[in-house]
Amino acid sequence: MRLRGRKGIREDIERQKELVVLNAKDYKGKWAELFGNNNPIHAELGMGKGRFISEMSKKYPDINFIGVDMYDELIRKASEKAKIAHEIHTEEESESESVANIPNLKLMLFNIEHIEEAFAEGELERVYLNFSDPWPKKKHARRRLTHPGFVAKYQQILNANGEIHLKTDSQSLFEFSLNSFADMGLRMRNISLNLHAEGFHPDHVMTEYETKFATKGMNIHRCEVVIGQDVLAAHLDQLNKAKAE
Repeated sequence: MRLRGRKGIREDIERQKELVVLNAKDYKGKWAELFGNNNPIHAELGMGKGRFISEMSKKYPDINFIGVDMYDELIRKASEKAKIAHEIHTEEESESESVANIPNLKLMLFNIEHIEEAFAEGELERVYLNFSDPWPKKKHARRRLTHPGFVAKYQQILNANGEIHLKTDSQSLFEFSLNSFADMGLRMRNISLNLHAEGFHPDHVMTEYETKFATKGMNIHRCEVVIGQDVLAAHLDQLNKAKAE
């Protein structure tokens, strides 16, 4: 995937020090310090243009959000989405110099392949995988973000309440993911083969791809993967109570 960005894109994102993190490894184990609080941290891996993470950060101010992508152009686009979502207005003539100070949102330029180098053990509470590249060829299976190699890294950086939330329009990726989670002995819940079958829920934050695909009538697949010990215990307790009833 190659993206063509406008001239000066790196300089643009470098100016946005309050929002954009270019040296993620320096904050490993220190993200709470960077945010200035001990609120839960949720990260979207492969955020694309940033609509989802921007809207989530506005909707849930008591949660810290990190949008991760490896392309300068997508970081720039996400910064624009963040300003729109949080209604940060700038003068037209100084727009390129503007700085968005959104306390609970950071945009991180980083390659997800090495995600364990950016976060310490148990530093995150939730990982979002939204419409990740399905890498349909079998020889590229290891590149899928739900391959056991990646999932093992998520397990490492997620805390006792840790979860993975997956959404995709790709049936093949979804089937691969469910098998991957099951083979690793992980519990899943809220599995849906057609998330919007009964219409769009007003509280549901959608990505750009999700809006595009869902409005065309394409099925959106979703599931939550229970990772942390505390959330797993709560999940099993809930299941046991349901059986008892």
